[in-house]
Amino acid sequence: MLGLGAAGVVAAPVLQRTLESGLGAVADKDPTGLTGLLPNGGGFRYYSVASSVPEKGADDYRLTVDGLVDSPAAYTLDALKALPQTRTVRDVQCVTGWRVPETPFEGVRLSALLDAAGVRPGAKAVRFTCFDGAYSESLTLAQARRADVLVALRMQDRPLAHSHGGPVRLYVAPMYFYKSAKWLSGITVTDSVRPGYWEELGYDVDAWVGRSNGRDDAPTT
Repeated sequence: MLGLGAAGVVAAPVLQRTLESGLGAVADKDPTGLTGLLPNGGGFRYYSVASSVPEKGADDYRLTVDGLVDSPAAYTLDALKALPQTRTVRDVQCVTGWRVPETPFEGVRLSALLDAAGVRPGAKAVRFTCFDGAYSESLTLAQARRADVLVALRMQDRPLAHSHGGPVRLYVAPMYFYKSAKWLSGITVTDSVRPGYWEELGYDVDAWVGRSNGRDDAPTT
């Protein structure tokens, strides 16, 4: 019994990564969305609003910063990795009800990219677009400048997998997870908040955990 228990402890991380990878690959090609109902070993579900999403890496990934800024920019993956990194550990809460506790995310503070671009007077919001070709999100400028809003490169102390929105995703720690746009490719500073993909379908634009969407979940601390 002790031997079997020890073997299970050793094998569990490998089996979890295999399950995550397998479910992610299937979900990426599942037009029905039914695989999004299945939790993997880490508690996450896989959601995509596109029938398939291309994979990108160091050779072809670019993140643009434009709109109402003085210095538009395009960052490679290596350039983002070279910037100062911030690590935060918070619960992840989905608006559908599931929660993954104490999940580490690491990346560049969104505020640092905005400061580097030079936000112009009159700017009020930030719009995010994704290389799946369909998803979008928005934050007010004040929300975007919070210290717990990251352009994330790592999750659970590993590089972001494609199925989790890699190589780069948005992470908005105090809001429901739909605000943390996967496969992030564009950051555009705008003069007003533009509802994102799910907001157009009825979700709240201000998605504070426990204070929006008619839910009373505990805050993601």
